[in-house]
Amino acid sequence: MDDVCAECGERVCDPGCASSAQQFIRDIGRRIAELRVGRGWTQAQFAEVLGIAAANLQRMERGRQNLTVRSLVTLARKLGCEPRDLWLRPNTARPGPGRPRRTR
Repeated sequence: MDDVCAECGERVCDPGCASSAQQFIRDIGRRIAELRVGRGWTQAQFAEVLGIAAANLQRMERGRQNLTVRSLVTLARKLGCEPRDLWLRPNTARPGPGRPRRTR
């Protein structure tokens, strides 16, 4: 059962539950990352398109930044999708690995 709220223990918890809200923010971040990768952009490239620091984009994609509606609309437009596409459940179960290790 992966839809059980870690905070309140309910299968479908109250939308106001902090855990539910945080999961929603993480899901949006994963969708942003999926759409960015689908366009073939690195985080650095997409951050440049957005005119923001790469560290800010990294926080968004990890779900550590609560985005405004205005930010979500801007992100969607730059990604070539509709804002509602960011609300779709991510295709990946969790974020992918970070930067690959260097080989010598």
